[in-house]
Amino acid sequence: MARKNHDPQEADMKVIVPIHNAVNERAWAEVMRWEAGQGGEKCGGVKLVSFKGRPGERSLRARWKTLLGYAPPFDRHDWVVDRCGVRMRYIIDFYTGHTAGPPASNVSFYLDVRPAFDNWEAVKLRAERFWERWVGSLRKDPAPANPVQPRP
Repeated sequence: MARKNHDPQEADMKVIVPIHNAVNERAWAEVMRWEAGQGGEKCGGVKLVSFKGRPGERSLRARWKTLLGYAPPFDRHDWVVDRCGVRMRYIIDFYTGHTAGPPASNVSFYLDVRPAFDNWEAVKLRAERFWERWVGSLRKDPAPANPVQPRP
C-alpha cells in the first residue's frame, strides 16, 4: 500500500485485507472461467506465474468505457498464467460496484477480466467467448454421466 501512497492504520487493515482477498478470489475464478476446457488439467492445472498492479495505466477497453461516460476503474492488474507451457496474460480492470442498501452495508465491485491480445490463443479465446455469448456454444456438451434410460 505504501507504493500507492496509502497510509492505512492497523484497524483499517482488518477491513481491507478480507476485501482484497475476496477481490483476488473473484479475479482468479474469472480467469479459471476463461481457462476451463483449454487443457490445463492435463498438467496439474493452471498456475499463476506473475502479476503486476498497474493502477496508473488504463486498458484500451477502460479508456473506451471512460470516453462513453462510465466511471474509470480504480485499479488494473495484469496476471500471467501458465497452462501446460502456454503462457497467457489476463487484463483485470477493477470497478466500484453499486449496492442496493446503505453504502457501508455491502461492498460491491465489478471485475472485467479477459485475455490480453498478446497471441493467437488469446484471440481464439476471445472470439469463442464472443460467439458463445451472441450465437451459441461452439463445443459439444458431453453426454450426462448417468443418462436416464426409457423403460421398455
